[in-house]
Amino acid sequence: MKTGTAKSGDRADRQTRILDAAMDLLSRHGISGVNMRAVAREAGVALGLVNYYYEDKASLIRAALKRVDEHDVALVAPDPASPPQERLIKALRDVADPALLTRPYLSLRLHLWALAKANEDFAAINDAAFERYVAGLAALIGDARPELSAEECRKRADDIVVVQNGVWLTALLGMDRAATERSISRTEEIAFAS
Repeated sequence: MKTGTAKSGDRADRQTRILDAAMDLLSRHGISGVNMRAVAREAGVALGLVNYYYEDKASLIRAALKRVDEHDVALVAPDPASPPQERLIKALRDVADPALLTRPYLSLRLHLWALAKANEDFAAINDAAFERYVAGLAALIGDARPELSAEECRKRADDIVVVQNGVWLTALLGMDRAATERSISRTEEIAFAS
């Protein structure tokens, strides 16, 4: 007999599978490939279960944006066990993790960015996520370079994000690893410049 904990774990697993399926469909087919039936089929669950967890396609997209936001914020989350310079270098390098530079993941990001430009609700989620990421990056820079003003840390974080986004976009075109390494080195130069 299942316990209450097992049941809630099953629910969380099903909801995660549904969101994973929606994100996979979005990555492969764009917004036109995401509908409740297709998500149910991809997740291997009944259509009613998809509708139980997500009201409509827009709620699936909002959940996808929020998941990507959580991931991005985790990239710049301070690790108190590491020295400030190491935390910053890790955050800058994690953006170029080979697991992130895959076509499916980058395609998903590109579709979500485009959707955020086309829908005010999605734009608000995306803008807030972007702000949290840049603020987190600026805080890491400030911790590693305490002599810099908050304004200077923010400017450097903004400049770094431009390079990082360029890495992600050009990785879709098949950029080689050496170019990625040069770009990441450039973000380190920006962060640590005198």
